Amino acid sequence: MKTGSMLYEGKAKKMYATDDPAVLLVDYKNSLTAFNAQKKAEMEGKGRLNNLISSRLFEYLNKKGIPTHFIERIDETRQLVKKVEIIPVEVVTRNITTGTLCRRLGVEEGMVLPHPLVEYYLKSDELGDPLILEDHAILFNWSTKEELEKIREITLRVNQLLKEYFEKLDVILVDFKLEFGKDHEGNLLLSDEISPDTCRFWDRSSGEKLDKDRFRKDLGNVLGAYQEIWSRITSRGE
Repeated sequence: MKTGSMLYEGKAKKMYATDDPAVLLVDYKNSLTAFNAQKKAEMEGKGRLNNLISSRLFEYLNKKGIPTHFIERIDETRQLVKKVEIIPVEVVTRNITTGTLCRRLGVEEGMVLPHPLVEYYLKSDELGDPLILEDHAILFNWSTKEELEKIREITLRVNQLLKEYFEKLDVILVDFKLEFGKDHEGNLLLSDEISPDTCRFWDRSSGEKLDKDRFRKDLGNVLGAYQEIWSRITSRGE
């Protein structure tokens, strides 16, 4: 498949057209960003690890019947995906309290929630991705009621699948962000990526953070944490 012009460059990925109008090529970058790109760095090998991790997790979810945009990984940093129109609503699912939830509500970190908390954020770098209600998304035509119901249903299913997946690796899925899009036929597909950039992972025994929080909080060994997640994933042998 031939690669065409670059269509988009985000904080962590570049997207290119291909000779199939329904298929895009995603190239993962080595860029690290936090706090809405106010903190930035480059880390050799980070793009490769996120591509490997995200590809393997999308393959797993595809096998479990989750509708995703993922087609295949083609090399160390690139994958092919179905072209979608991204819905400008990011979905964050929290199993344990940490991060902005604690700062916003004054709750202590590390509380295991009795059931997953699903939150919606407007996808807008300019506005800092503000927290929104379902009614905001519907009233301002960012999404429909039916789409949000389907998004929530898929999100909770993904949460259960990924929690079970990582439990076998002695990793706690603390929280994660998902994005969704619609293909040319209007099908709702899980999109973007699933990686230590978009998930919080804690080691079950030590509580060590194995995700981008190591960059956010200047904990060091960021690449080592990403590599640890990939090593545990490959240990499953799937």
